[in-house]
Amino acid sequence: MSDLDRMKELIGRLNAASDNYYNGLPELMSDHEWDALFDELLSLEKSTGQVLPDSPTANVSRDDTAGKKVEHEYPALSLAKTKDVNELYKWAENRPIWLSWKLDGLTLVATYDDGKLSHLVTRGNGHVGTDITHLSDSINGVLPKIDHEGHLVIRGEAVISYKDFEEFMLESKEDYANPRNLASGSLSLKDKDEVKRRRINFIPFTLVHCDEEIVSWGERMERLSSLGFQTVERELISEPSLSNISDAIKRWTLNVTSNENPYPVDGLVASYDDTVYAAGGSVTGHHATRAGFAFKWADESVDTPLSYIEWSCAAGSITPVAVFEPVALEGTTVKRASLCNISECERLSIGDKGSILSVIKANKIIPKVIAVKEKKGELIIPDTCPVCGEKAYVRVSEISKTKTLRCSNEKCPAKQLRKFSRFVSKDGMDIEGISEMTLQRFVNLGWISDLSDILRLPDHREEIALLDGFGEKSADNIKASVEKAMTVDAEKFLFSLSIPLVGQDVAKRLLSGCTLTELFKSAEETDDEKVFSGIEGIGPEKSTSFVRWAKDGENQAVLSKLLSLVTIREKEKTPAGEKCKGLTFVITGDVFKFKNRNEVKAYIESQGGTVTGSVSKKTSFLINNDINSTSNKNQKARELSIPIISEDEFIERFKETLS
Repeated sequence: MSDLDRMKELIGRLNAASDNYYNGLPELMSDHEWDALFDELLSLEKSTGQVLPDSPTANVSRDDTAGKKVEHEYPALSLAKTKDVNELYKWAENRPIWLSWKLDGLTLVATYDDGKLSHLVTRGNGHVGTDITHLSDSINGVLPKIDHEGHLVIRGEAVISYKDFEEFMLESKEDYANPRNLASGSLSLKDKDEVKRRRINFIPFTLVHCDEEIVSWGERMERLSSLGFQTVERELISEPSLSNISDAIKRWTLNVTSNENPYPVDGLVASYDDTVYAAGGSVTGHHATRAGFAFKWADESVDTPLSYIEWSCAAGSITPVAVFEPVALEGTTVKRASLCNISECERLSIGDKGSILSVIKANKIIPKVIAVKEKKGELIIPDTCPVCGEKAYVRVSEISKTKTLRCSNEKCPAKQLRKFSRFVSKDGMDIEGISEMTLQRFVNLGWISDLSDILRLPDHREEIALLDGFGEKSADNIKASVEKAMTVDAEKFLFSLSIPLVGQDVAKRLLSGCTLTELFKSAEETDDEKVFSGIEGIGPEKSTSFVRWAKDGENQAVLSKLLSLVTIREKEKTPAGEKCKGLTFVITGDVFKFKNRNEVKAYIESQGGTVTGSVSKKTSFLINNDINSTSNKNQKARELSIPIISEDEFIERFKETLS
């Protein structure tokens, strides 16, 4: 093959991979593979002296977000990149530089005029992007107004945190490979509420233009922070010697490997502090030579023979996992790597035992198979679920076109992994030492089929100690962690149940005026699914989701088992007065003087009273503005000779003034 033909082949493969990468479609190659092919193309272009029109070395990778196209006031050029610290040191030229995260999302440009957002545009091809201003209030961090006069242009990254990605995947059951894949697939949506549900965050990484003369890049970023933006994390290297740059990169790398960064990153960005000097560079292709320099970690790859493919549960999918001869990578021993889905297996051309795999730890963290060096045999896709034994089938996502193996059994424990993971998380039951991978293993062993089984793991202490990779100490630690978690705050317990749309904030709001027991009792007894919608921050959708979950018989059974095992720690609620002390109320129908029935309930409880959902002999008063109604509650109250009072009468007797 001639150099020209090879260049055309590389350009076709790289551009196809980029299109998928930036538009929420299945990834056609790993970052490692893309970088290798890009470097090969760059080398061929240098040796031949020829750059073809569609070459990614001369064009910005583009997103094809649907919508009105807008030309950028300032071209959003891509950065030159390196994996060599020495090259970064030479680029710095002994001038003060800043290091910041190279966030792995989609670049957006926000423009403000006299303090108001005028445009929000995707990067597109670097010169023309898509206007998504209509979605601005659905993206966290895009401020509608700022305290600034004049013209301001900000460039930032639209990213989704790992935590929010896991919650979305839990609730939506969609097939997205990673947070960036989800973010890129979200900005073409027309439903603003759906975009908001995906919790996209806008993190500015540079102030492109300001009418004021601010020469320092660091001061520009401080200005953005002072205006209320959550800007990218950064560090100044005032004396950029080779050792100083190397030490700084080691510190930032440690942050990645210790999983402390909440957002996906794929490297670092170096920027000159002197923005005047930075603007004076030349433009080569679509790279401004001084605009910034991207540093990406050099992946250490090792070849190893495949031992077998393990089909394991992972949320809604049955995931293929490559188990291979142990290899040393980045200071640890690695012997397993998830293959994600059927599409990834097909892309890599995964074979059978004895195939030679090339393995890395992507971004220093995640073991990943990047290539099959020698294929032996063929991959056999199972037709039954390895967890429950029911029929398995290949599903093709309508959105991402990704092929995944699914179990036909809706009650299969394999579909509960993310729920189990949320249950043990720090924000949930806070059971230390049990990772998602560990849960996955215990599910496959048949030890966990519902949430209560996690609390019974100490019963398997002896078996855990015998497992490969565990031992006596690990088994004891798991036992101790579970026992410690048996007493839990009500809000953390409610969050741990993975009730759709009930995150940490919603759990806190639902429990703001009642105990956990009272909350579930109200939900189970109510005829109005929107009963909690009056609570600030809840709304009808969240209320309906919670009530339907609470009324489901299977959920009630799991909840009952859990409550029989744990001790719930409620927040102490001290009554503000005693006007309703010792009295039990039932509230029905519409209210007009209070904002909603929940406000009535909150007041009664603040005065030492109790509110229940149904009329009984213990009821002191039924509050109903339609006293003559023939509703079931009114009829029951009359049968039991329980007074029916209007809202006005309640206020007169128990609350003289309504503030």
